Order: sequence, then C-alpha cells, then structure tokens
Amino acid sequence: MQVTVFSALSFEKEFIEKAGSGHQINYISEPLTLENVQSATGSEAVCLFTHDDASAPVLEKLKALGVKYVALRSAGYEHVNLPKAQELGLKVANVPAYSPYAIAEHTVALLLAINRKLILAHEQIKQNNFALDNLVGFDLNGKTVGIIGLGKIGAITAKILQGFGCRILFYDIAPAPASFTIPASLVSLTELLSQSDIVSLHAPLTEATKYLINAQTLSFMKKGAILLNTSRGGLINTEALVAALKIGQINAAGLDVYEKERALFFHERSAEPLTDKVFAELISLPNVLVTGHQAFLTRTALHNIAETTFYNLNTWANGQDSENELAFKETHKNEKEATIVA
Repeated sequence: MQVTVFSALSFEKEFIEKAGSGHQINYISEPLTLENVQSATGSEAVCLFTHDDASAPVLEKLKALGVKYVALRSAGYEHVNLPKAQELGLKVANVPAYSPYAIAEHTVALLLAINRKLILAHEQIKQNNFALDNLVGFDLNGKTVGIIGLGKIGAITAKILQGFGCRILFYDIAPAPASFTIPASLVSLTELLSQSDIVSLHAPLTEATKYLINAQTLSFMKKGAILLNTSRGGLINTEALVAALKIGQINAAGLDVYEKERALFFHERSAEPLTDKVFAELISLPNVLVTGHQAFLTRTALHNIAETTFYNLNTWANGQDSENELAFKETHKNEKEATIVA
C-alpha cells in the first residue's frame, strides 16, 4: 500500500519504517492542509498527526485523489471531521493507547520541576548564584490532587501521586475503571477545584470540554494551587489562565499543550518572531513551565504508535475492520455521555 505520512517528524521515522515494512511510504514534513493535499496523490492511505487538517474540504480532496484510509498517529481525533469521513466512505482509525505511562510521568515531572523550582535553580547555578531564598517548595506528601478525567492516563497519574502520599480526588461523568484500586473520591468539578492543591487535566477535547478551565472555574480553584495540562490545549482558556496567574489566584501552571499550538509546536522556529501575544505573555511568567507537546515522547510510545498505526492499515489492506476504527455515531454518543474520560 502507498501511504503518505503528513507532519512527519525526524524522530519517528525509524519507528514508522520498521512498522511499515512492505508499504511504500511518502513523507511530508508539513501538516496536511487544503493547500498541500495534492501530495497524497497516488496513495491509498494518509497517516496523520494531531496538527493535520482533516476538515470536510480536505477529506473531500483526499477522496477525490483515491485515498481510502485515514490512519491517525494519535489518540485524539478532534481534528478529523468524522461525519464527513463516514459520508465519503473513508475509514478512520486512531491509536487509542500507546503509552499512558509516558504522559503520566511527564505530568509529574512538570509538577516536580515547578514545585521545587528546578529550572530557576539551574539557571542560578550557571550564574554562580547559590542563594536559596527564592527556591522554597512544598512537600507533596499530604497534598490533595484533583484529577479531571480518570481514563488510563489520569488513573496512572493518580497512582503515581498517591505514591507520593497525596490524597486523590477525581471528577468524571463515568465511574472509576475497575482496574483503579487506589483510594480516591469522586466529587463534583466545583468541589475538586476548591479542595485541590494540584489540579491535573486528562480529558479529551470535545464541544463539552472546550474551555473547561475558564475565568469562572479558575475562580473556584484553591488559592495558590498548581494547574497541570498534558491533555489538550483547548481545555484551557489561556487568556483567563494568564490573568489568574498574574493576580495570584493560582500559584503556577505546568503545560505541555497550548490551545493554538498548531502554528508553533514541532518545528524549529528560533529565527522567527513570536507573533502570538497570548503565548508570549504566558511563557514570560516566572510561575509557568511550558513544554512543546512532548509528554508522549518516549521510545516506547513511538514504537507503539507506529505499530498500532500500521496494524490498522494492514487490517484494512486485508479487507477487515480494525477495532480502532472511529465511527461517527459511536463517537457522537461518547462525546455526549462520556466527555471527560481520557
């Protein structure tokens, strides 16, 4: 099968080559757009990442080019117009789980770095400054952590933090999975925000969850709390977050995602001016730590993403359905009935 891989990043190619052995692979480093969709000419399948545009006009062009399959290299699928894909007869599948440990561990890494001010400490040491006055943190033991979205990633994050001696609260419209056995309390969103010293987001981005963290919900948060997001940038209204950080409503934020990251992340842009004023203000704050959507970036995760992606493609090539296919009717039901599970 000929496959065009959009948003192809250098660090993933070795994994794609191994998993896609036997396929003819065409790499496009730029994200899929209406302007470059012709790059998929001759391919039966396209392989997309989170920043690719799979809107209705793009899917129509892909269909006209003879594309039959859309294989996502991600768990998230908010960038795909599933109703249009179904109407066109395009099969779409995602990678529902590749390494929840990678993202959970990165979440905790952000928390530790923020709390113990590791970035500031490192910069001071390089300046021959060994003062400790502005590096005071707090013990995680005994703190209350609120997990929003108790899917696989949220559950693993909770388990890690419970190991630090944290009390765990969670908010989800679905019950805790049977495999989740650590002590935790299901509470309302308002209760979670008002009681938690640390709030960690692990929900998918849907119409129901967009701007889940906004000026109002930020006002409910415990003064001095830390907010973490390794899920989707659109869960947070960034302007409201900046305002809350500047007035001290919350103490700090650790973010691996940003609501307008598509125009920024995954490419070397040091020679370009930063024109996103909201993002510029966000990263200028001393109590904010941002990483560029790298929480997933472990060799284990990259291997699993490539393997599942080509499992989906191989299954289709053999005339079978993949259990990872995304059907609009099922997904629409999921968004209405289980919007918080991630």
